[in-house]
Amino acid sequence: MIIQICVGSSCHLKGSEKIVELFQETVAKRKLDSDITLAGSFCTGQCNRVGVTVTVNDEVFTGVTPESFTEFFDGTVMKALEKERAEFNGMSYS
Repeated sequence: MIIQICVGSSCHLKGSEKIVELFQETVAKRKLDSDITLAGSFCTGQCNRVGVTVTVNDEVFTGVTPESFTEFFDGTVMKALEKERAEFNGMSYS
């Protein structure tokens, strides 16, 4: 899985540095280093939104904040990772 965190000027001002730190800490803590690749990206064209823009496997999510990070990680990232794992193992996912 590839997760890109926008570090463009607008997202930088909205706290992308903290979001990057939270991703790094969470991926390490949960031992997901071999499953998730973190990358920075420049403007994704969602600058008029609150929070930081994060792309998970080409799907764009806006408004990620330190306050919403855990819910985003558990509800979006982990769900997508579970789906990837199921597809990789040839299982159906619903």
